[in-house]
Amino acid sequence: MYGHLLHFRGDGVQNRIQGGIYIQQAAEKGDAKAQYQMGKIFEEGFEHYFQPDPTKALKFYTQAAEQAHQLAVRRLVDIYTDGELDQEPNQERAKQWQAKQSKL
Repeated sequence: MYGHLLHFRGDGVQNRIQGGIYIQQAAEKGDAKAQYQMGKIFEEGFEHYFQPDPTKALKFYTQAAEQAHQLAVRRLVDIYTDGELDQEPNQERAKQWQAKQSKL
């Protein structure tokens, strides 16, 4: 929670970077909300500390979605439908995530 507040609402770049580091630590320990947030951070990049990295973004989105994080599941549907984050469009995967989305 503290990492989220620092990164998304903190004053100054250093506080926001430190918040991102806290979020990353929580994500690596399996927190689904933090995994989704790290997916966004790696998708967009932040202040040269977190470089945009489609592979890491996809990994974190997938980890969060596997724990039924609704926004992560929705993001994966879009990724596989539209071919984003260096992925080719894949209707089969998009349908798998849509099926999971309908159960949430």
